[in-house]
Amino acid sequence: MQPLTGVVQHYAWGDSVAIPTMLGCEPDGQPWAEWWLGTHPGGPSTLADGRPLADIAGDLPYLVKLLAADEPLSLQTHPDAAQAADGFRREDAAGIGLDDPTRIYRDPNAKPEVLCALTPFDALCGFRPVADTVALLHAIGAHDVAEQLLHEGLEAVVSGIYRGTVDSEALVRHCDGHPSPQAELVSRLDGMYEHEPSVAVTLFLNRVRLLPGEAIYLTPGNLHAYLQGVGVEVMGASDNVLRGGLTPKHIDVDQLLQVLRFEPLVDPIVHARETSPGCWSYPTPGAPFALRRIDVGAAHVHTAKGREVLLCTDGVEPPLPHGAAAYLAPGETVELHGPSTVWVTGAP
Repeated sequence: MQPLTGVVQHYAWGDSVAIPTMLGCEPDGQPWAEWWLGTHPGGPSTLADGRPLADIAGDLPYLVKLLAADEPLSLQTHPDAAQAADGFRREDAAGIGLDDPTRIYRDPNAKPEVLCALTPFDALCGFRPVADTVALLHAIGAHDVAEQLLHEGLEAVVSGIYRGTVDSEALVRHCDGHPSPQAELVSRLDGMYEHEPSVAVTLFLNRVRLLPGEAIYLTPGNLHAYLQGVGVEVMGASDNVLRGGLTPKHIDVDQLLQVLRFEPLVDPIVHARETSPGCWSYPTPGAPFALRRIDVGAAHVHTAKGREVLLCTDGVEPPLPHGAAAYLAPGETVELHGPSTVWVTGAP
C-alpha cells in the first residue's frame, strides 16, 4: 500500500472548513472546494517520496474527490463517449485551443460521475416526472406553462426557456413567496443569477436531499447541480462539461440541448447493495470505475481487484486513519482497522 497526497482546488463555491478539518489541517480562510486523488493532469496525486502516482499506477481512468460545496455549483451535464469524441474532433478541426475558455470538448472521453454524501447533501439531479412538474407549476400559478408542458412535452418547454420563447422571468416571479422548496430555491438562485434562464429550468429538476451514505449517479445527458454539502465524488477522468447556467463561464445553448437527455428520472438516488457484511457497492453501470464503501468493524482484510484508490473518511486506526488516502496495486492486500469508513475506487 502506497500513501497518497492529494491536491486541493480552491474554487469560489467551496467550504472553508470541511475538507481541511477532515484532512487534519488548519483552515486558512480559503474555500477548499475539492481534494483530488488520481493521475488527472489538473492535480496529480503524489506518493510519499514525492513521485507522481502515475509512475506506479499509469494513467487511471477515474478521479476521486472530496467535495465540499458551500454555494451552488453550475448547472451542467456531460456528453457520452460518442458525443465527446465527435465534439473533440470538431473543435480541434475548428482550431479552438484546449485552453480557450469557449472550448467545450477538452478530450474525447465521457464523464460519468457518482456523488456519495458524507453530510446531508442538497442537489439537483435529472428531470422530474412530468406529472409532478405539471402539479408544481399549477401550484405556483404558472398555468400556461403547465399546459404547454402537458401538451408539448419537456424538451419543447426547456428548450423554449433557453431560447427565450418561454418567459423564464415570469416563471421566476410565480415563485415569489411560494413555500415549496423548489420555489424557494428559484427565488434564492435568482438573487444570485438575476435574469438567467437556467434559474427557471431548476423548477423542472429533481431536488434531492441525500443522507450520509446515499448517492446520485450522473450519467451522460443528466442535467444537475450540487447545491450544498460534503461528499465523495468519483468521475471519469475527463474535463468535458456543458454548462447550462448558474456560472459566469461559457454556455453554448445549442450544444447543451443536443446533449441533454429529457427522459424523466423517477428515482435519482443510487441504492447501495451490501455485497458482504459491512461492504457496500454503488451501482454505476457503464462507468470506467466501481465504487465501494467498507464499514470496518474491528478489522477487515481487503485485496485489490485492480488499480485502486482508498480513502478513509472516518476512523483513527492505522494504516488508514481519518483523512488518509492510499493506492493499492492489483492483488495487493491490506488489513484495515476500525471502527472506520473506507471508500474504495477501482475498475468496474
